[in-house]
Amino acid sequence: MRGGTTARRGRRLRDRLPVRLRHHWKPAATLGVALAATVWFLGDARISPYVTSSSRVEADAITDDVQGTIGLYDTSAQHSIQLTYQQTDFDKMMKEFKDDGTKDYIEADLTVDGVYLNDVGIRLKGNSTLSSLRGGKGMPGGGRELPEGAQGAPAGGAPGGAAGGGEKGKRAAEPGAAGGGPGATDGKGGAGAAAGGKGGAAAGGRAGMGGMVQYDLSADKPEELPWLVKIDEYVEGRAYQGEREISLRPGSDDQVPLNEALALSLTEQSSQKAERYAFTELKVNNRYATTRLMVEAPDTDYADDVADGNGVLYKARASGSFDYKGDDPSDYESSFKQLNKKGSQDLEPVMKLIKWVDSASDEEFAKNLHQYVDVDSLADYVASQNLLLNFDDMAGPGKNYLLWYDLDTKKFSVLGWDYNLTFSGDATAGPDDSVSMGGGMPGGTPEGAPEGKPENMPEGMPGGAAGGGDGDKGAKAGRGGMMQHALKTKFTESDAFDGVYQKAYRKLFQQFYGSGTAAKNLADIAAQARSAGADSTALDTAVATLRKTVTDRTAALAEDKKVTG
Repeated sequence: MRGGTTARRGRRLRDRLPVRLRHHWKPAATLGVALAATVWFLGDARISPYVTSSSRVEADAITDDVQGTIGLYDTSAQHSIQLTYQQTDFDKMMKEFKDDGTKDYIEADLTVDGVYLNDVGIRLKGNSTLSSLRGGKGMPGGGRELPEGAQGAPAGGAPGGAAGGGEKGKRAAEPGAAGGGPGATDGKGGAGAAAGGKGGAAAGGRAGMGGMVQYDLSADKPEELPWLVKIDEYVEGRAYQGEREISLRPGSDDQVPLNEALALSLTEQSSQKAERYAFTELKVNNRYATTRLMVEAPDTDYADDVADGNGVLYKARASGSFDYKGDDPSDYESSFKQLNKKGSQDLEPVMKLIKWVDSASDEEFAKNLHQYVDVDSLADYVASQNLLLNFDDMAGPGKNYLLWYDLDTKKFSVLGWDYNLTFSGDATAGPDDSVSMGGGMPGGTPEGAPEGKPENMPEGMPGGAAGGGDGDKGAKAGRGGMMQHALKTKFTESDAFDGVYQKAYRKLFQQFYGSGTAAKNLADIAAQARSAGADSTALDTAVATLRKTVTDRTAALAEDKKVTG
C-alpha cells in the first residue's frame, strides 16, 4: 500500500466484529445467560464490587509488537502516515456521528514510516473540537456548550488561506480549508493558540472566543480531522513499537499545534509525565498530504511508564465531575475511566479521595492532604498549568487531567494531558492570577468588564473575574481560574500550601523560561514542523506569535518578586 491505495475485498459481517468477540463468543454468551438468570433471581438487589487482588499483571497483553526502523516519536526523524479505508464505512461513521454524536471505529489500513499494518481501527477524537461537524448540535461526548453568542466570535488573526504554494496552497485556498464558518467552541489544538499580550488573537485560522483558533472541520477533508488510531481494535494483541493507540491532534499545516508540542516538551523536561509527540505528514486515501502532530495516547501502556508502573491510572471524562456520589465505585465510571489493572483494581481509591475532599473542613484539608495526595506533585501540576497559560486543565471545561494512584504509597498524583489550549491567555498573569479563555485576569476584573458575577454563570464559579474575595484570599482563588475543581480550589486557597506552591513555581519558572528552554524548544519545534511539510508564510506568523508570548511571559515573570525571590 505504500504511496497509494489498493483494491480491497468486501468483508463479511462476522469479519467486521472485533477479534476479541469473534474468538470468545461462547464464554460471552454463557456469561450473558448467567447474568440474565442472576437478574431474574436477585431483582433489585444492589451488588457492589470489591477488589481483593493487587496484581500488577494486565490481562490484555501485547503478543505481536510490530517494529520499524524509525522510532515513532523520534523528533529528529521525518515521519509519514497513510490511512486507507472504504468510503462507505467512512460515510456511515460520519452520519452516525452527526445524528447522535457516536464515535465508532471503522476499519482502515495503516502505513506508518513505511511499515504496513492491515485492519487498524480509526475513529474521530475530541469533544468540542468536533462540534462544527454536527452543524451546531453541541459538543459530543457530553461536553458543555458555551453560552449563546459565544461561538464563532471573530477576532484578529491571519486569514485562513494563507498557506504556501503548491498542492497545499491550492487546498488551503478551498473555501473554509483553513478557517471560516462556524468553528469548534474551544479551538482545539491551534498553532496560533499562543497569543501575546492580554487576550491577543491567535495567528492562523479563524480566531474565536478569547483568541482561540477554531476549525471549520468537514467530512470532505478527512486529512484535517482529529483521529484516534487503534492498532489492536481488530487484531488482538497487536501493537506498533509498544503503542496500541496513536492520536492525530487537531490542526494541520499552518495551524499545526506548535503550542501543544511546546507545552509537552517543557513538561517532560521538568520530570513530569507527558505524552511523547512528533510531527508527521498524513495522507488519507487519495487526498492531499497534510502536516499533523501525532501524540502518544494515555492508555494501558502509558500507565506502565508512570513511576515504576505499580499504580493505577484514571482519566477524567469530559462529561464527568469530581462530585461525591456515594460509596459504590461503579457510580464513578461516568466521571473517570480506569486505564490499567482492570480486574485487579477498581475506582474505589478515586471514590475515597472525592469523599474526603468533599467532607473535609479547611482545617482538616490542610492537616491531612498529604495522607491522600503527593503534595509536592500537586504543587508542580498547579504551578505548571499557570506557567503554561493552560485554561483547560483539571478545572477547565474539558477536565483534561489524569489521576495516578501509587499502590505503594497509597497516594494520588495529578498528571496533565491535552495541552491544546496552552499559551492562550495573558502573558503577564502572575502565580496567583487566574488563567482563562483569552487571557488571565491579574488584579481582578479587567477594564471595561462588568462588576460582580455575570448573569447565568454556572453555580460554583467564583464571584469575581479572578476568583473574587479580598486580599490574599482573593488572589489565591485566582489560581484556580474561572471554573472550579474541589481538589485544586481547596489547595490553592489554603494558606498552609503557600510555601510548597511558591517553591514549585520558582523552580519551574527557571526550568521553563529563566533558563531560555522555552525559546530554544520553540525553535526546534518549528523546524520539526517544517521538516514534516508545514512550510508557509502563515506558519511563520504562528511561530512569531508564540515566540512573542514566550518572550513576554519570561519578561513579566522575571519582574515578579514572588517568582524571583
